[in-house]
Amino acid sequence: MESMDNISDSDRTIRLASQRVNLCLNTGNNPPHFYTPGQDIPLEGCMRGHGTYFDKNATTLKASVSGVLERVNQLILVKPLKSRYNGEVGDVVVGRIMEVQKKRWKVDTNSRLDAILQLSSVNLPGGELRLRSVEDERMMRKYLSEGDLISAEVQSIFSDGSLALHTRSLKYGKLSQGILVKVCPALVKRCKTHFQNLPFGVSLILSNNGYIWIYSTSDLNEEEGGGFLQNLDKVS
Repeated sequence: MESMDNISDSDRTIRLASQRVNLCLNTGNNPPHFYTPGQDIPLEGCMRGHGTYFDKNATTLKASVSGVLERVNQLILVKPLKSRYNGEVGDVVVGRIMEVQKKRWKVDTNSRLDAILQLSSVNLPGGELRLRSVEDERMMRKYLSEGDLISAEVQSIFSDGSLALHTRSLKYGKLSQGILVKVCPALVKRCKTHFQNLPFGVSLILSNNGYIWIYSTSDLNEEEGGGFLQNLDKVS
């Protein structure tokens, strides 16, 4: 074992979190300043944004989360390095059905609030297009039940921040066999397509909410199922 006398002073130093800034967050040539909760933000005459708060005397602005300082004109905010998913219109998401309600499903999308999938926002089995009837409402649990995984797209955002989803395109719908991998949503970059086919028979859905679905590339025509095709046969 190496003697303590042979260890240099630099090796004995424990680096603070503020000294371990992720270089991928660089803006220009200057690395961003990392703030920890309760740390003073030495800026005056600015508006308080997300991730900040004033002390009891309302004189000093402090950080309420661990993250990087951002400034938009006079607005000061601290952007956390890790946070829950904040959806945008057009995002591809993978979610799990949590509850079946009247004419809608509640979906867990790794966000602060559960997302909503309306009955009118899904394709019916077979891909037929028509008005939803009372019989369709009775069959909702047969279409999608609690625990089912689905791929969908963010259609709109409600005033409270919750998401409205839709699966009208035949590339979305119920997911069958595969593996769900959860990562930080910040690791998934928004790109032109989030459906990837790898050359060795594996496909990926890189959803914006950090849920990555890995499944076997199928030669079946998914349009026949209208987004509800689900193959649960045993894989050898």
